[in-house]
Amino acid sequence: MLEKYLTIKVAGQHEIIIDKSRFICSVIRATDEQSAQEFIQDIKKKHWNASHNCSAYLIGERDQYQKANDDGEPSGTAGVPMLEVLKKKQLKNVAVVVTRYFGGVKLGAGGLVRAYGNAVSETCKTLGVVERSLAIIISCTLDYASHAKFENALEKKGYQMAGISFTDKIVIDVYVDSGDVAPFQKWATDFTNGQIKMHETGQKYREKDVN
Repeated sequence: MLEKYLTIKVAGQHEIIIDKSRFICSVIRATDEQSAQEFIQDIKKKHWNASHNCSAYLIGERDQYQKANDDGEPSGTAGVPMLEVLKKKQLKNVAVVVTRYFGGVKLGAGGLVRAYGNAVSETCKTLGVVERSLAIIISCTLDYASHAKFENALEKKGYQMAGISFTDKIVIDVYVDSGDVAPFQKWATDFTNGQIKMHETGQKYREKDVN
């Protein structure tokens, strides 16, 4: 698993209009080619009457799965520019479709390259990009009387919660960098005067906005 990588914050779509043509960019996270292909086919069914549904995806730790499709636009003017935007932004595990409804004005090869590239770029900017970084999950069990104070202390120290559950005790899962496990456990023990139980429950990606 990668220690960290960039991807889109949320799935969604964004539309731009260039010389009367509508360019609707739809994007999702995709961790395998099957989900990317299913997404592309879903968009094609939804926009069956569009002039074009051009697509691209970039998947895998080493970008080993990548594809670009012009869907009837002149070769190299749609899918490849879309893919290049994903690469330039260093995004991983992303699938994108740009649906075009022709407005009657021909854009030329250069105009198409810019239009499809801009559609993807503006959509990523609108939806947001996050950095996903791998962290250790420390499960912290403490009583009801002290959990609120502990939560506030976590926030002040800059620790991010991965989850919380309520039973006879409070269990708070905390993201901790691999090199910070021992210092975190010492701090938590000292802060609660030893009234806390902790154990590692595995690894999980946490997300931080980058734009």
